[in-house]
Formats: sequence, C-alpha cells, structure tokens
Amino acid sequence: MPDSRTPSETDSFPLRHIGPDATEVTEMLRVVAAPSLQALVDQTLPASIRLKRTLDLPPAVDESRLLEELEALASRNSVFRSFIGQGYSDTFVPPVILRNVFQNPGWYTQYTPYQPEISQGRLEALLNFQTMVIDLTGLPVANASLLDEGTAAAEAMHLFQALAKPGHDAFFVSDKVHPQTLEVVRTRAGALGIPVIVGDARTFDFSTKIFGALVQYPATDGLVEDLASFFDRVHAEGAYAAAATDLLALTVLTPPGELGADVAVGSAQRFGVPMGFGGPHAAFFAVKQEFTRLLPGRIIGVSEDAQGHRALRMALQTREQHIRREKATSNICTAQALLAVMASFYAAWHGPEGLKAIATRVHALTVRLARGLGRLGVKVKHASVFDTIRLEMEPAEADRAMVRARDRKMNLRRLDARSIGISLDETTRPEDVEALWGVFAPGAGKAVDFAKEVLASEVTPSWGPALTRRSAYLTHPVFHRHRSETEMLRYMKRLEAKDLSLTYAMIPLGSCTMKLNATAEMIPVTFPGFSRLHPFAPPEQTEGYLQLFRELERMLAEITGFAAVSLQPNAGSQGEYAGLLVIRKWHESRGDQDRKVCLIPASAHGTNPASAVMAGFEVVVVKSDEDGSIDLVDLEAKSTQHQARLGALMVTYPSTHGVFEEEIRKICDIVHGHGGQVYMDGANMNAQVGLCRPGDFGADVCHLNLHKTFCIPHGGGGPGMGPICVAAHLAPFLPGHPAVKVGGAQGTGPVSAAPWGSASILVISYAYIRMMGAAGLTRATEVAILAANYVATRLAEHFPVLYRGARGRVAHECILDLRGVKRSAGIEVDDVAKRRIDYGFHAPTVSFPVAGTVMVEPTESESKAELDRFCDAMISIRKEIAEVEAGRQPREGNVLKNSPHTAEVATADGWDRPYSRQLGAFPSAFVRASKFWPAVGRLNNVLGDRKLICSCPPIEDYA
Repeated sequence: MPDSRTPSETDSFPLRHIGPDATEVTEMLRVVAAPSLQALVDQTLPASIRLKRTLDLPPAVDESRLLEELEALASRNSVFRSFIGQGYSDTFVPPVILRNVFQNPGWYTQYTPYQPEISQGRLEALLNFQTMVIDLTGLPVANASLLDEGTAAAEAMHLFQALAKPGHDAFFVSDKVHPQTLEVVRTRAGALGIPVIVGDARTFDFSTKIFGALVQYPATDGLVEDLASFFDRVHAEGAYAAAATDLLALTVLTPPGELGADVAVGSAQRFGVPMGFGGPHAAFFAVKQEFTRLLPGRIIGVSEDAQGHRALRMALQTREQHIRREKATSNICTAQALLAVMASFYAAWHGPEGLKAIATRVHALTVRLARGLGRLGVKVKHASVFDTIRLEMEPAEADRAMVRARDRKMNLRRLDARSIGISLDETTRPEDVEALWGVFAPGAGKAVDFAKEVLASEVTPSWGPALTRRSAYLTHPVFHRHRSETEMLRYMKRLEAKDLSLTYAMIPLGSCTMKLNATAEMIPVTFPGFSRLHPFAPPEQTEGYLQLFRELERMLAEITGFAAVSLQPNAGSQGEYAGLLVIRKWHESRGDQDRKVCLIPASAHGTNPASAVMAGFEVVVVKSDEDGSIDLVDLEAKSTQHQARLGALMVTYPSTHGVFEEEIRKICDIVHGHGGQVYMDGANMNAQVGLCRPGDFGADVCHLNLHKTFCIPHGGGGPGMGPICVAAHLAPFLPGHPAVKVGGAQGTGPVSAAPWGSASILVISYAYIRMMGAAGLTRATEVAILAANYVATRLAEHFPVLYRGARGRVAHECILDLRGVKRSAGIEVDDVAKRRIDYGFHAPTVSFPVAGTVMVEPTESESKAELDRFCDAMISIRKEIAEVEAGRQPREGNVLKNSPHTAEVATADGWDRPYSRQLGAFPSAFVRASKFWPAVGRLNNVLGDRKLICSCPPIEDYA
C-alpha cells in the first residue's frame, strides 16, 4: 500500500513522532464528523483562549542535525576528574546494564506498576532494590525509591512531625549534613513553620524540644563517628532520629539501623547510575517496622495470585495521594523506578563480595591519599573516614591548591575559606592519588618520591571496631547468581519479558500521557559530556548545559506564555509544591502574610491538595458541575468567603474530566478579583501546546510534566521532571540553591537537591522540541485531540462518554462510564481492566477521577491501526459483558472475572470454565499472532496489605 507521505516529508521528525499519516487523519475526521483538524479544534477549545499566532520557536531540525547539535553542546562541557563528593560520585555503569536497561525501551517506556499482572519484572527488580536497602541500612522496611537525597531527608522530617509529642516543635539538623540537603529541609520546614536547629550533634544540649533529628553518616566532610549515643539521647527526649547515609560505605561500616536510627535516607546514585549533572538518581528511604504505614512513596510487597502463586504488587496503595488528598503527609506520586532498577542490578552484578571489594579499595586509596598528604605537611582533619578527607590550610594556600587542581583538570570541593574536601570513588585509580599529591606538593606538579611506598602500604579500617560492620547483607540468592554476563543478561531479559511496555502496545492511560520516547531523544543522555558532570562543577566547565538550559527555558516560556522558568523541580509533585511556594513568597513580599487559603476543585489530581498542605496552605474544596467543570457559583462564594485570606486556586486545564472549560478566563478573573493567584496544573498540557497558552488566559504559574507532554519516558514509575513557568511578577521568587546561583533574587529555598533537578533528562525534552518545531508541536496537539475524539466516537455507543465540552467534544482524553455494567452484569471496572491484558493492552486509568470509570488518553503517537485495535478490543469486551447481561454467562466465573489468563491456566490439563480456552487466552486476531502472556493471574490485594513483605522472601518461597 503506498505511503501518503512524499519522499522529502519522510525525513521530517514530526511525521516519525505522530502516528496517523494524512490519509488516516482524513479517515478519522470522517468518523468524528469534523470537516478538518482545524474545525475539530475550533469545536474543542473555547475561542476566547485560542492562540492567534504560530509559536516563536527555532526552526525544526531532523534527527541527524539534532544529534550533531547536542554533541556540540556536550563538547562544551568539560569533564574533569571529580573529587567534589557531597553526595555525588562518579561510577562505572556496567555495560550489560547500560545497554539492556538504561538504553532499552523495554525498560524505560513502562508505566508505574499499578497493573501488577503485567509488571512482575520491574516489581521484582524494585523488590531487589528494597532488599538491598534493608540489608545495607539495617532497617526492616524500605520503599521503592524517592526523588533525591535532599527531598528524602525532608520526607523523614515530615514523618517525624506526624508522630511529634505536644510541645516538641523543632527539628535538629547536624552541621555535618550535606549543604543542599540542609537547605531542602529548611525549605520544607519553613513552609510549615517548623524551626530548624543546626548544630553539632556531639554538643547539642536538647534544651529545645525537638521531634526529630537528622545526621550525616559518614559526615559531609568525611568524618566517620559513632552516633549510637546521640540516637539514644534523641530517643530519651521522646524524638526520632534519621541518618542520611551512603550505601557503599555501609558495606564496611556498622549500619545506622544497628546504631539506633529510626530512619535511613540517601542516594543510590553511586550504584551504577551516572552523576548526570544532578540526576535522575534513586533515593532510598528505610524505616523501623512501626513506621511502615507512614512511609512515603511506594512499597513493593509480596502477595499471591488467583492460582495461589507468589506474586508482587505495589502495597498499601490507599496511602497514595489520590486517596488521602489533603490528609496526606507527602505529595510524592512518582519515584525513580528506572534508576532504582539500575541500582538493584548493579548490586546483583557485583554481589556483597564485589561491593565490599569496591568499598575497601576506595577506602584504602583514601587512607593512602591522606598519608601522602601528611608526608607533604598538609593537615588532614579527621583520621576516621571512609572516602572523603578534609584538608585544613591557610586561605591563600587553599586558593592556590584549587587553581592548581583545575589546571590539571581536577575538581576539588571548597568546604570553607580554610578547608578543602577531597572525595574518592569507584573510578579513582592510584595515578589519580599521585596527581592529587602533586597538587599539594612543594613545587606543585612534580612527582613525589614516596608514591610507590605509600600506595603499597597496608591499610586497616580507619574507624574503631564498634563501627566495623559484622552483620551479613545481600544474602539472598538473587545477589549471588548473576556473576557472568550471560547469566545477568538472561536475568534482565526474563524480567523485561514479564512487563508490558510501549514496545509491545499502546498504554492508553488518561492523565499520564504515554507517547513515543524517540531514540534520537534518548541517545544524547549517555553522552559523557552530559552524563559524567558533577552538579556542583564550576560554571565555566558547564557551558553546554547552561546554554541548553537557557534555550529550553526560553522555548518552554514561549510555549506556555510565561516570563520565566525554573527547571529545578524533579517531579510533577515537586513542581506543584514549588509553584505554590512561589505564590506564598509573592504574597509575603507584599505584606500579605495570611493569604493561606488554597481553593481546589473536587475533581483535582490528588497531589494538588497534598502539595497545598505541604506548602502551608489550607485547602478549601470547590464543587464541580455535573459536566465536570468548576462550579462558578461555588467558586465565587468561596472566593468571597475567604477574600481576606485567599492565596491561590489550583486548576487543571483541560480539566481532570477531559474537557476544556469554557469559563477558564472568568475563573481566573474571579480569583484575581479576590486577591488570589492562579496555579495551573500542567498535567494536561499535551492538549494545549501550540493552540493556547496558560499565561495568556489568566494563570500565574504552571508546572509542566516533562515526562508526559515533552517525552521524558516514565521508566516504570520515574524519572520525571516538573519545571514551573511563572508570570513576570513571580519570577523574582523562583527557587534558589546553595551551591549554584539559580532562581530569583528573592527566591524560595531549593525544592530539589541539585540546582537543575534531574538535569541530564532535560536533554530529552530539548531534543523533542527542537525536532518538532512550532508546526510539529501544534500538529501533535491537534492529532492528540483527534485521537481522543476518535476513540470517544467509536466507543460511545458501547460505553457512555461521561463528560464532553460545550460543543460535544472531549479534549485529549475521555472518560468512559462503566457504572452501568456493574448494575446490569456485576462487572467491576477492575474486571474490564484485567480483561484488557488478555487483549494485549495495558489498562487505562481506572476509577479516577470518578469511581467506576476508565480514562483513556490515546496520544498523537499511536497509529490509526493501534487505535482501532484498542477500540475493537473494548467493543469485544462489551459484547462479553452482554453475554453476562443476557444470562448466557454467569455473573461469577465469567471470562472477565477470571481475567487475566496466564499460560499455565490456558494450557492446564483440566478446564471447567463456562467459556473456551480460545476465548479466555486468544480473544483477538492480534493476540493469536503475537501473544503477551501475563506472568501471574489476578492479584490478591487484600492479602498483600494484610501480610506485608517488602523484601525478597526466603528462597523456599520461590520453589
């Protein structure tokens, strides 16, 4: 069949990204009864908000030109040997993991494992991650990762505050905690009015009643000290203690759980994840058993399926923010799943012996470095260290040493005017130690005469016996079986094969755009010029990144209609939080200290109220109309009622119900008229790009989910990025950072540990916008709207479409109402979701924002053939429901109730079900030709929550 595209057009990236070609678009328009794409858009968007011009973006480039551009930008970054430390270490990514996970769309295009039957691979890898963290920290419960070390420490503070005794209002932070961690904690504490006391843990007198404490182990300047007595004192005061720690150090040091810590947090970055100028990296969070129900983020737990087999799932999902809303103690809704998977495979690849060998070698080189510096007359402050030493000297000499190091392409850390820090890592070699001696030697640069002697000297642990680890770790067979590359490769492929990703079929989730993550966008992330930079490298070494950030900020500002952008928030939830902090700071700058009421529609994303509470706002819910729009009467009433204290309105646009509200300008005017600011949740920006701009129709700030609209892949539940765009009056309040000058002159504190969040994956969104150009981005939005209306039209007679806009159109997603089939056939929304697996599809978003419904977002990247396959499957499922309604199939035990069907069930010797094996396992021609088998049957969720196991079970359980 001839391609409708001309030969010259086939080199255009937008035609590679957008699924339907011109002929298919015409056919789809015919089905939805729209004469043209332009006419469909006119019927969908309010005319009052339409953009009257083309976006002012650089001309689109093709894939080869884009890669050349990014290679040039990467080359402008200078990759020096990094000895900065401060929570970031260079590491060696095993090639088998780099190629088969990090660069593999079978791993990076998966969605969060809400449907465990098709997520058993990543669930097992994440369970391995939790086991690794539990073993190394000496605490019994861990989650499946958080965003970064700084925000994990802040989450520990929130957890402790939820348990605080009356009168215990302050939080103690050791002065030896990483500076960026301290500042993120201060940001979080400031929003809630929590006093933060910074001091020396050895001398703190507890005269102030604290509810919790945070220490660094080993300390930011390298000191390794026994914190057990400090933890005892904290507990004696009725408070709780958290240790920010280093997993590699814990292979040789007594773990914080054994010293008495209640919580351990940190970053797993040095376990095989590149520094990437700050991220993405998987943070970890481990707790004592009694804190399990307050643990932020996601926990992978062990349950069983319908056939009684061991199966994994996300446990305790009722703690998620879409359930708890303003009662949530955390707004975390994404993790760093892909990076946690990499770290878990790194641990499996090396095993406990390999990790200990790496740690021992790093420590030995550190001790020898210190010995040599002592021979040179340089004062090393701490004798008990792991991988970091603190040098003390006169300021002028410290200045000269820093310059000499940079002249030799080495970055050291300036701790203060009189001290320098040097941190070693897995990649450090003896010749690096010699080069460092040369920096401090008289007549600097000359070889030292003691090098051979000192490098060959014996090394014993520099800490006392009480801090030498005695307990075993990583004893489970999974950390011992995969030493050869053949075995590791097969293990990773076995897990990958258990997961449905975009490599197999569309993932039609509403509210969580899952579209093409183009290979050309992903390749540059691994360029050394982007991946090997330390986030606190001097700015003259990061010119390529800085140019990319400036251009990306300008493009995002143009797309959204705002004046300024912060790229710092490293998740959508962090973007929400940062945007609200900026609004608060603006109000306070005007003397409006009490504007702390935040209006939130009843239909809002669950993270919205959680973020508002964390930012110090009081949530007031605004009603929704029957069509899902904001109730203007109630909005006016609530705005008037709280006029003196109104701080903000949080609104999602298009609405969470999948429609463009006609009165969005009026909504913004009402809030502004009563002194508030409008925060727009940018989760649905995929329906706006090129057609309208929130900065034009009244919003003051919005966040962008770059992992949705702008093509950063979801990675099985993270990474994400959530930059905020703000109007000119809010620009001075954008988040700052203690290590690098970013943000506004009156900026809030940092919301992420690194200045630009997960900087390395900003490259992906930059690449997407550069290759699409203004016309391509606009076309993508138009086709996304067409695809949603096409699905809604084809399925409307089978499943009612719950909400439509004023002219009968949906936006980029639609909600299908399944409540009727529950009444008529006893079929639950979960039954339809699980049956979708038998047809080779991931389930749509279920029961959000309305219970008993599914939300479908087909995106612009799916071809008409894939959309038709999805629609045909849904229609076929409706016919199966009709069989139940007609009494030809029982209300229990029918094909939907028994779904999904595993290979074991379909090939069993016996078959006593009231439908054929063929119908159960092969309900469509597509799956008969290319079957994706679910690894397990339907999960027993109640059992998994009642008997929570969040680490690898004994090997007997696998038998």
